[in-house]
Amino acid sequence: MKILIDTHIAIWAVLNDPKLPKRAKNIILDEANEIFYSTASVWEITIKHMLHPDRIRINGDLLAKGCEDNGYTVLPVFNKHVSALETLKRLENAPQHNDPFDRIMLAQAKAENLMFLTHDSLIPYYGESFIMSV
Repeated sequence: MKILIDTHIAIWAVLNDPKLPKRAKNIILDEANEIFYSTASVWEITIKHMLHPDRIRINGDLLAKGCEDNGYTVLPVFNKHVSALETLKRLENAPQHNDPFDRIMLAQAKAENLMFLTHDSLIPYYGESFIMSV
C-alpha cells in the first residue's frame, strides 16, 4: 500500500517519539507499504519551528533528512494537487478546520491515489475513503 503520512506522524516517526500510535508504527514499518512524506510537511514544520523554536524541537531540514534516512519518498506539491483541493468536501456537521497544510496533503493523497495516515481528529470529517485515522 502507498501511504502519505501527515506532519505529526512524520515527526513522531523520525524522532521515535512514544506519541506515535502503535498502529501507525506498524503500518510504517510494514515492508509491504511505501511511505511518502510531503514537501508541505517540511514547509509547515519550518514555519512552526521559526515561530516557536523553544517548543518545536525539529526544523524542516531535520524532518526531511529523518524521513529520507527512514526510506520515505518525498512528494512535492504539484499543480494537480492544488487543483484537487477543490474536490475535498467536509461533512455538513464538521467542526471548523483551518489548516491549509492538512488540506494540501489530503489533496495530494487523493490526486496520487495514496492512503493518508493521520492522528488529527479533524481529518476524518472530510469523509474520504483514503483517510486512515490512528
